[in-house]
Amino acid sequence: MRVLSCKFLGRVVNSALPQIIISLRSLSRTSAAMVKVGDSLPAVDLFEDSPANKINTGDLVNGKKVIIFGVPGAFTPGCSKTHLPGYVSSADELKSKQGVDEIVCVSVNDPFVMSAWGKEHGASGKVRLLADPAGGFTKALDVTIDLPPLGGVRSKRYSLVVENGKVTELNVEPDGTGLSCSLANNIGKK
Repeated sequence: MRVLSCKFLGRVVNSALPQIIISLRSLSRTSAAMVKVGDSLPAVDLFEDSPANKINTGDLVNGKKVIIFGVPGAFTPGCSKTHLPGYVSSADELKSKQGVDEIVCVSVNDPFVMSAWGKEHGASGKVRLLADPAGGFTKALDVTIDLPPLGGVRSKRYSLVVENGKVTELNVEPDGTGLSCSLANNIGKK
């Protein structure tokens, strides 16, 4: 560990470089805690199809029952083979049997990628694909995961049910990336 000796207001202050870095990093972060059942869903702008089409999550869930699920990335194997297709194929049943108004998939991707991914999986009218390009929504929920091979900060896999703005069900994969509790067939099982 490298120790620095700094002059600060006329006195010498010894400090460890790693502690300084950690302190500076903590200043740049919000003190978010993972969203939990009973919390209000954070109101954050997401994007659908293009950067010109903002969708505010507060408006999206107001007066509705909405399933939101998050994935690490569009076109990734688990997301494309299992996660999104499960919600697309279960959409009609979730809407009719559980009274769900909308199903939304969120990923830290750009809106063009999310749109193309939705088209490839026939999601239109079943699952809305919303982009969280800077990770603002993902950070507000405190479900970020650092995945350098996918570009850095991404979303953990999760699903949540929101009724009139309040989270009523939350399922976050224990390892952040697995495919178990956040799948469509687990909604409403708690």
